[in-house]
Amino acid sequence: MLPGAADTMLQTLDALGFHWDGPVWRQSQRLAHYEAALRQLCSSGFLYECSCTRRDLGAADDSGGYPGTCRAGPLKPGPMALRFRADLQAIDPIIDTLQGPLDAQASAGGDPVVRRRDGLPAYQLAVVVDDAASAVSDVVRGADLLPSCRWQRTLQQALALPAVRYTHMPLLTEADGSKLSKSAHSNAVPLQADARVLYRVLTLLRQQPPPELSKASVRSVWEWAQAHWQPGRLRGVATLAVEAHLD
Repeated sequence: MLPGAADTMLQTLDALGFHWDGPVWRQSQRLAHYEAALRQLCSSGFLYECSCTRRDLGAADDSGGYPGTCRAGPLKPGPMALRFRADLQAIDPIIDTLQGPLDAQASAGGDPVVRRRDGLPAYQLAVVVDDAASAVSDVVRGADLLPSCRWQRTLQQALALPAVRYTHMPLLTEADGSKLSKSAHSNAVPLQADARVLYRVLTLLRQQPPPELSKASVRSVWEWAQAHWQPGRLRGVATLAVEAHLD
């Protein structure tokens, strides 16, 4: 992440009326917690070293389909990642509040990395540990992260942590279905964002806000959204193209 990017994100969220409880946690300050979770998983037999690189795996690991190459031991020396054996326990069915029932077979996606080759904690482990420490009950995020539910639920069980409820919102995309990104020259949300941004997002999310709301205050837009939110309009919808819905 570029220097200052995290602060810019927080400023933008604040301008849009988002608020959070307590201080913002940075993963770099919580390494001891992730290491404790890794020790717990290792002592329970869930972890193994993996020497595979992305080049070794080709496209397989990008799709989450790690074939278990190093389960019997790493194939070569050098820096090692740690992978989690996702096939060692069954998990309860997962029903996303918008996307419906999910495949509960955690092993279907292969074994996720929980500590990277450079020694840093990987996403799947960090979010599970942090969600539990924050007493998170509901996770709301983009539908591109839907496959992570299986791994995160089985990690929660392996670490004896509470399960959470999941809501995966449609991912906003370019007209051709590709992700919004800097590399594709997608427009960023202005740092001095205002109610017009919220109005446009509500329109994208099929909530049909009245036109006059685009000129209201941020607080007024939130009050309208909370009173008129219709999640059923998004049920089963995984992507929404920005250009197809906004002028």
